[in-house]
Amino acid sequence: MKVMPAAFVCLATLLVAPAQGADRITGQAFATRSEVFAPEAMAATSHPLATQIALETMRQGGSAVDAAIAANAALGLMEPTGNGIGGDLFAIVWDPKTRKLHGYNGSGRSPRALSLAWFKEHGYTDIPPHGPLPVTVPGAVDGWFALHERFGKRTMAQNLAPTVAYARKGHPVHEVIAYYWGRSVPVLSKWPGFTEQFTIDGRAPAKGELWRNPNLANTLETIGRDGRDAFYKGDIARRIDAYFKANDGFLSYEDLAAHQGEWVEPVSTNYRGVDVWELPPSGQGIAALQILNLLEGYDFSKIAFGSAEHVHLFVEAKKLAFADRARYYADPAFHPAPVSWLISQEYAAQRRQLINPERAAQAVDAGRQLNQGDTIYLAVADKDGMMVSLIQSNYRGMGSGMAVPGLGFIFQDRGEQFVLQAGHPNSFEPGKRPFHTIIPAFITRDGKPWVSFGLMGGAMQPQGHAQIVMNLVDFGMNLQEAGDAPRIQHDGSTDPAGQMVAMADGGVVNLETGFSYETIRALMRKGHTVEFADGPYGGYQAIARDNDSGVYTGASESRKDGQAAGY
Repeated sequence: MKVMPAAFVCLATLLVAPAQGADRITGQAFATRSEVFAPEAMAATSHPLATQIALETMRQGGSAVDAAIAANAALGLMEPTGNGIGGDLFAIVWDPKTRKLHGYNGSGRSPRALSLAWFKEHGYTDIPPHGPLPVTVPGAVDGWFALHERFGKRTMAQNLAPTVAYARKGHPVHEVIAYYWGRSVPVLSKWPGFTEQFTIDGRAPAKGELWRNPNLANTLETIGRDGRDAFYKGDIARRIDAYFKANDGFLSYEDLAAHQGEWVEPVSTNYRGVDVWELPPSGQGIAALQILNLLEGYDFSKIAFGSAEHVHLFVEAKKLAFADRARYYADPAFHPAPVSWLISQEYAAQRRQLINPERAAQAVDAGRQLNQGDTIYLAVADKDGMMVSLIQSNYRGMGSGMAVPGLGFIFQDRGEQFVLQAGHPNSFEPGKRPFHTIIPAFITRDGKPWVSFGLMGGAMQPQGHAQIVMNLVDFGMNLQEAGDAPRIQHDGSTDPAGQMVAMADGGVVNLETGFSYETIRALMRKGHTVEFADGPYGGYQAIARDNDSGVYTGASESRKDGQAAGY
């Protein structure tokens, strides 16, 4: 029997035309559905039940922020493969009263009792992805209360009540979530508290099977009744402290009690007349702005979507932006990044000179690969014009696997992002926030809100943000089409120790089904390595506002289990 080379199999896979499920009579052929329209309120999340909870919260008088909190709580129960109260949170809120954007960095810090010296003494060259060592303080609950204090209308207990009810009575697990849950169980079952609280007789719940989490119901009831400090300074914090002390961990009561997220000013760049907004580091959002700045120097009215020129220029811009991402993005309290310079047009003009329109770059300075991660993103908009862009994550898969018995949630493994190298901007230090992949985004036009959007998926996120903006602005797609369009992901190579090294092989370009063989062939002739990849392209939700009519448009793509809906 003759075996085909792996490279040939990958290429052959790319050449197979996708089966057409239905012939739409309007819009782009790749669109999975029409946009959703509503006159008063809209919610777009990665789970239909969470979307319905958000809408019901607003129907009962809650603000978009109340609805976002309610939906986020529901996703922690219903999509624990991507998020939960053991993780961090970032948000951008358009406030119609102040007519400005407000940003919140709800990321937690490393344990103060753990040090770089400890890792070195115990022979670690990287922080492991699971178990107690990558655990950092979870910032989501603090983020909820900070957002609620400024923009909430209903009580926190009211916002959490729908999730408490589903956690007790059960909800049917959706298909994509069941798939990722099944992948996580064999990996995380070794960690104390996981199997008892996140499996059914040692296995993941199946698609359509009812899932209950009464422990999480109790935890959320306590938080709703007793407030933020119940989590960070009360009995929950003491139980967390005891659990990590008993399981060779370092997260302590003192770490939790000292936690505080922060309001931050969003930053922006103007791309062909619209302002694209991201949060500054410790997240990676400004990488999207850097990519767009580089691409603005090319006339995409003369470059077709999906052409070799489109893909090549995007990938080359991404390489340059991610070189800076590796070098500069870190906790600004320890290593401030020159954000204004990095997102300036002057800097982009300098860096653009490094792009060869005919050849793929084979050597771009880069640092540690800050890549993987599972996340949820949601957008909500209310009748008063408030719009929320919120993202929340446990980082890799379902997180660290560490689940305190009786509390019903898993701690994030965000600390894996630290580098065990003295002097690196993202080196491990006590009480430091790690580099963050999760980023919310927003677009304004003429000083008015236009699109609240996000795209989950590790290092795909800034790449995805830039592609969404290009799809809307350069290629004239509608909100749904902008998310359904086939995506590009470039995956660079790095030194495993996190050194600033040259990307000697130029990395790999992953192209989703939908790009032509003519494009693939032309890219290979420019020196790109093109491969098929299974599922790294992220998941998108978005809401747009028509400022003349007040009508909202919603979009949620088919790569996830989500829904956009309104009233």
